[in-house]
Amino acid sequence: MAFTDLLDVLGGVGRFQLVYTALLLLPCGLLACHNFLQNFTAAVPLHHCQGAAAHAAAAGNSSRAWLRATIPLDELGVPEPCQRFTEPQWALLSPNASVHGAATESCKDGWVYDHSVFPSTIVMEWDLVCEARTLRDLAQSIYMAGVLVGAAVFGSLADRLGRKAPLVWSYLQLAVTGAATAYFSSFSAYCVFRFLMGMTFSGIILNSLSLVVEWMPTRGRTVAGVLLGFSFTLGQLILAGAAYLIRPWRWLQFAVSVPFLVFFLYSWWLPESSRWLLLHGKSQLAVQSLRKVAAVNRRQEEGARLTQEVVSSYIQSEFTSIRTSNSVLDLFRTPAIRKVTCCLMVVWFSNSLAYYGLVMDLQKFGLSVYLVQVLFGVIDIPAMLVATATMIYVGRRATVASFLLLAGLMVISNMFVPEDLQALRTVQAALGKGCLASSFICIYLFTGELYPTEIRQMGMGFASVNARLGGLAAPLVTMVGEFSTILPPMAFGATSILAGLAVCFLAETRNAPLVETIEVMERRAKEGLPKKDAEGKSEEISLQQLGASPLVETI
Repeated sequence: MAFTDLLDVLGGVGRFQLVYTALLLLPCGLLACHNFLQNFTAAVPLHHCQGAAAHAAAAGNSSRAWLRATIPLDELGVPEPCQRFTEPQWALLSPNASVHGAATESCKDGWVYDHSVFPSTIVMEWDLVCEARTLRDLAQSIYMAGVLVGAAVFGSLADRLGRKAPLVWSYLQLAVTGAATAYFSSFSAYCVFRFLMGMTFSGIILNSLSLVVEWMPTRGRTVAGVLLGFSFTLGQLILAGAAYLIRPWRWLQFAVSVPFLVFFLYSWWLPESSRWLLLHGKSQLAVQSLRKVAAVNRRQEEGARLTQEVVSSYIQSEFTSIRTSNSVLDLFRTPAIRKVTCCLMVVWFSNSLAYYGLVMDLQKFGLSVYLVQVLFGVIDIPAMLVATATMIYVGRRATVASFLLLAGLMVISNMFVPEDLQALRTVQAALGKGCLASSFICIYLFTGELYPTEIRQMGMGFASVNARLGGLAAPLVTMVGEFSTILPPMAFGATSILAGLAVCFLAETRNAPLVETIEVMERRAKEGLPKKDAEGKSEEISLQQLGASPLVETI
């Protein structure tokens, strides 16, 4: 009997599991606010050069006239954001007047910003415009670098210290560093604290999902995984509402960080994973936790009969046959595994690159940034429902490949939509983003089914690292848009199409039982997939084995 059978005896998906899952998924939803926070805290308002102080005293005209005389206009008739006349051109105040060849200079005295939409942002506070505009994207890359480092740090700590301790620390670290980001007035300090906040993203996601999966019976794990995706979508909608109501960037930063102090306080009540406790020889603590679960689920009699010997017998049958790989080289040693790993490296990196490339600069669509954020969040709901249905009835490979190819075509075709059709450009980009978000959900399951059990956790962790690298590269690719506006969308679209093609080289895993060892997988690759006796039965085995595996903690 497996450990999941013990959970069924103690109430299955009972009151404890429902409350426990809700308390863990709530912080995950608000975590999405920090992922996309710079869409608002680093928004770029309309701006133009501050007039020279020496000339300001001589200006006996209105501010509009002064602006016309000191700031040249671009081809759209809008004041240039990074240039000013060296001397006021008073002749321009006359009707139909024009000046040719007037000398201009950079904004030596700073900038004047439009405060009508955003009272304050980090762009206004530290003048991250013109020559310094790339620092805005650099700050987001630093945050994504923190996510990458956090995946390695907190993933390792979770194996040694358990799931709960790194999770509790991550809540506290995010609350403190988030508040510190809103307090300090240095851009360097801002970047440092954003890096530390990024680290907590991995610590919270990895350990929350691990705890949910390890306390949830098999029949509830698929739903719990889907709820995680929807909680992230809900977080995007919460961010749009919070940003609309709280416009100053420091207060917005503070508002989305303080709730994690509440999560830190109640997280002490959350019990550690009994699976982890048993696997590390802490059977007495595991029994105590399981008895509490039985009490909450109103199964006191079953809980009273639990002993260390009984509990250990359940966990022993589940893990004695699994060997854990200790080397990442196992992902490249044999042909079939090497093929899977190389394809997944392309898929995870490209998916993340295109996804964050689309969602991290909402102002480029020319519409209300709050409306675009809501649209980008809502589109995930039908997209995920479609993805779930097609995975079940069509297959994993076709679903992931189709979503990636469609997303790439959406992004590239958007380059040919005229700039004045902003609504069409936004809707098309939202559809592309929905496809990428859905492919992300699908590829998690697909990757877990492709790798054999003995290296599955290693494979999922390695794939996740490639995704973090893609998220890190996305803002850097956006910077290239300073030299050519077509390069970023071309890069995002092309990599998405490349990923879709790479998926076609992977084996279909729908209705196929999970492979346990590398040897079996290599033999299967040479001989072809065995025929299933009953497709429904094979599918059930696949989902149960996947749910019972520790792989899900790497999501």
